[in-house]
Amino acid sequence: MSRLPLVSRIAPQLARFAAAEQGNIAVIFAIALLPVLTFVGAAVDYSRAVQARSSMQAALDSTALMVSKDLSSGTITTSQISTKAQDYFKALFTATNALPSVSVAATYTASTSMGSTIQVTGTGTYTTTFMKVAGFPTLDVGADSTSAWGLVRMRVALVLDNTGSMAQDGKMAAMQTAAKSLVDQLSALAKTSGDVYISIVPFAKDVNVGSSNYSKYWVDFSDWDAANGTGTCNSWNSWGQCASSTWTPANRNTWTGCVVDRDQDYDIKNTTPTSGNVGTLFPAEQYSYCNTGSSSYLQPIMPLSYDWSSLKSRIDNMKPTGNTNQGIGLAWGWMTLSTGDPMNAPAKDTNYTYKDAIVILSDGLNTQNRWYSNASQIDARQKKLCDNAKAQPSNITIYTVQVNTGSDPTSSVLQYCASGADKFYLVTKADQTVSVFKDIGTSLSKLRVAR
Repeated sequence: MSRLPLVSRIAPQLARFAAAEQGNIAVIFAIALLPVLTFVGAAVDYSRAVQARSSMQAALDSTALMVSKDLSSGTITTSQISTKAQDYFKALFTATNALPSVSVAATYTASTSMGSTIQVTGTGTYTTTFMKVAGFPTLDVGADSTSAWGLVRMRVALVLDNTGSMAQDGKMAAMQTAAKSLVDQLSALAKTSGDVYISIVPFAKDVNVGSSNYSKYWVDFSDWDAANGTGTCNSWNSWGQCASSTWTPANRNTWTGCVVDRDQDYDIKNTTPTSGNVGTLFPAEQYSYCNTGSSSYLQPIMPLSYDWSSLKSRIDNMKPTGNTNQGIGLAWGWMTLSTGDPMNAPAKDTNYTYKDAIVILSDGLNTQNRWYSNASQIDARQKKLCDNAKAQPSNITIYTVQVNTGSDPTSSVLQYCASGADKFYLVTKADQTVSVFKDIGTSLSKLRVAR
């Protein structure tokens, strides 16, 4: 039998098979499937390893801070650092499924350019699920954290509401207890004199800068002289009216120490006063609650100090008096942190880093200042003041506390002035003040993560 007809019949079929492309995609897909799955699996493994490392970093940061605090406070010795670091890390680390075994080491260095340091290092091994197909059965995961202390100093102005409404619901007593506890909490951080300074600024409508300053150039007595003194008639006309008179100002040593807001815009700045510029001076006022003989005596400002006993005594002596002017309290809190007259904060040592803060507590909304009796206008000035304070190179942190035991609205200006949402506290019961001030103290005393 001739094979030619068979070949002639098969040849066209072979030609069609050679030209067919329908099966190529399946072949290509089969060839590419393994590397595609490998890449996808690698992404999954890598993502899980990164998440585990992030958890490790967070735990190491907290561990470094806690060990540093323990060591600096004397709770542990240098020989206990490694064991304590491992214990803290074990309690804090959450990604144990991804990294079941992490090796933690801690190194203490007593003196560096950053001060004393603790460096905590963590290393672990992540077992891959997909990458092992490509020959990578594990991934090394590591992180470290360093905390530093000893070169950071703190200055805190406590701006405390002494207005009449603080007499209600036990608010004044709660604030006094809380403020004294904060003094104790912060003073415990000081290892040497000057590590921590605190000032006290009681405020109502005015602040009391101390009657002993009556001869200081930075007090403006223009309005006070006109309002305080005696008038003498020199001659009388035929109708029995005084034709000419002489006004004799009172002796300035009878001034009881209160001042009102400065001229605008110095009322929202910490400009050092100069005798040739009356706008920079502080106008004296014979405020009824600034009377040393009164049972409602607005206490004088206490400049930055580390005399802890005197600071707490000043807090104990505070009494609720008058209307609310948060702005003047904040302005003077800022002044206590500023060098130069009138509060003369000690110069800062260039060998240290400084953390400046203002803590203001008020139980009400603004009611009166030198210029306005309208809350919205007073608030507007206060917001500008807070903007200026927070924009300073010293990077002042402002904590604000509203004690609202009644039906007042939440203070928008105190929320605005706070250096972040977590720096504003709303207290609805007086006894909450102590825990709030403790939280603020903890925030202030946190040792910084250096890197």
